[in-house]
Amino acid sequence: MKNFLIVTLATIFLLSLIFNIKNSERFNIFDERLHRKLIRDHNGIGWQIIAFLNDPKLMVVWAVLLASTLIDSDHVITALWVLGTLGLTDLAGIILKKIIKRKRPKMASKLENGYSFPSGHVLGATTMMLILLRLFGAKLGLGFILFLVAVWVMVIISRLSLRAHYPSDVAGATSLAILCFAISQQVFQLL
Repeated sequence: MKNFLIVTLATIFLLSLIFNIKNSERFNIFDERLHRKLIRDHNGIGWQIIAFLNDPKLMVVWAVLLASTLIDSDHVITALWVLGTLGLTDLAGIILKKIIKRKRPKMASKLENGYSFPSGHVLGATTMMLILLRLFGAKLGLGFILFLVAVWVMVIISRLSLRAHYPSDVAGATSLAILCFAISQQVFQLL
């Protein structure tokens, strides 16, 4: 029941964002104004490092390393779940980018390519945070949980500060990651 509620809320929120991005000029103006108010230091090397370490391609490497460690400790199904969860989420993000075709913010770096919605960095970071929380949160405790949340928040701030995404791109990526994770977790529980 709890999972159904999470899936329902994440789906409603995501669909609402998509509808407004595609159909509401007022929403897009608000999103752009909010983005300008939120951005601070767009040249900070720290934000660039955080963005690099959470690049969607590098996130796949982190997932493969985690899966390899799980396989070495005879947790093959869990390793496949990790790879499948990130793969499902990334695929959903790529499909949404191609459907929505939202352009990046006007001040985005020329190094940023592709479409804006949803943020691939936030999508991967949220998914990996949820995976790590599921696998190790109970064992490693509150300090570990707070560390993961802090890294996740820094990824969000980096994508906004580097002017690569609007706030709705970040919110959409988060809701999509939660949705895909919840679905993947249901499949994992069946295995």
